Amino acid sequence: MSAVYGLFPTPEAAQRAVNGLRSAGIGDARITVISSEPFEEHEFAAHDHATWMGWIALGGAIVGLASATWLTRMTELAWPLPTGNMPIVAWWPNLIVMFELTMLGGILAAVGTLLVTVSLMRRPPAFYDPAVADGLILVGVENPPDPSVVERALAAPGVDIRRQ
Repeated sequence: MSAVYGLFPTPEAAQRAVNGLRSAGIGDARITVISSEPFEEHEFAAHDHATWMGWIALGGAIVGLASATWLTRMTELAWPLPTGNMPIVAWWPNLIVMFELTMLGGILAAVGTLLVTVSLMRRPPAFYDPAVADGLILVGVENPPDPSVVERALAAPGVDIRRQ
């Protein structure tokens, strides 16, 4: 495994490096950006931004609501307790159970999606530099086809470019 990367002091410099790598013909999937803090206002931070987590949580909530509706209705129909002129299936008390299971379904789906999308079991990046913990931003390419092209794209005043 080989890698070429640069350590940048500011997010603006890191963004210029990412733009330089893109203009050199390196795709976003090959560019690695590692920082010790999030930089949401910069474009390089939105690389892995899209997620289906909200829709999956909604699906879990719908499944929870459907199962709660089925559970409460079937329970009341399986053991009917006639009480005067009232219906066997009482929806107002059932709303409490339906709400709770809707929330449980949504929460479990969201947590499950989080554990899968965070990729806890994924291998860590093949290259890392301890200077990232000191506040520098690592921008690099793993196994570049031409390391000199990557070095030229990363070159900027005050940037430490390294090979691994």
